[in-house]
Parts: sequence; C-alpha cells; structure tokens
Amino acid sequence: MTIDEIRDNFALLDDWDDRYRYVIELGRTLAPMPEAEHSAANKVLGCASQVWLSRQIDRRNSGEPSLNYLGDSDAHIVRGLIAILLTLYSGRTPQQILATDALAVFDEFGFREHLTPQRSNGLRAMVERIRSDAREALAATA
Repeated sequence: MTIDEIRDNFALLDDWDDRYRYVIELGRTLAPMPEAEHSAANKVLGCASQVWLSRQIDRRNSGEPSLNYLGDSDAHIVRGLIAILLTLYSGRTPQQILATDALAVFDEFGFREHLTPQRSNGLRAMVERIRSDAREALAATA
C-alpha cells in the first residue's frame, strides 16, 4: 500500500470512529516482528505504549543505503500509526527520509486534533527515531 492509497481511503471516511477503525486495520497489516526484535535497543522511548522499531540497512541499489523497518506496539491504534509511518519511510534512502515530513502528513489526515497529547508525543518520538537512524546512516557513508 502507498501513502496516496492511505490518503485516498482516509478521505472516503468522514467519521473519526471509522478512521480509527481504518488505522487499526492498517496496524493488522504490519509484518510480524520476531520476538528477539522486541529488545531494549529497538524500544522507542517517549511513547506511552510499548513501541519497537527494528531497522535494517540495505545497500543493494548502487551501494546507496536504504532503511527498512519492522515495527510493533502493544496498542492497536499505535500499530496503525506505525503502519502509516513505515509506508512513508521504510525502503527509503536517508535523504528521502530526511526530506519527508511525516508529522505534516499526519496533520493533513487530522491526527493533531484527534490524538491524545501522549499519543502525539509518541508519534513524534517514532518519527525522530527514524530520522535519527537516517542521519546515522548518512554519517556512516560520508
């Protein structure tokens, strides 16, 4: 699924209960994260729920790294937010990740008004974790 498909599906749903259900459904599409990846190193700090992001760096395409992610959470809605984030970021180069404003996309969907402050802080923590990974990958190639 692409971010444009998610955007189009979201636009079809007027009611926020339906939008929440859709986000939860997106979370069910996440690839399973192996239990070993539920580690302290992969845990995202700053989230009210338990959140893990596992990063793999792939250098197959002309040696330029791309970052691939698995994500998981103990909260259904957060798993859906992770699914949207991974649609935006997973498989992208560090430059693409740093050029993508995920929070603006979530604002476009209306999440700013419909997430609790704790969930919003957790979303920012997940975005910052991925952006930090991108900066590290760039520094490693310099």
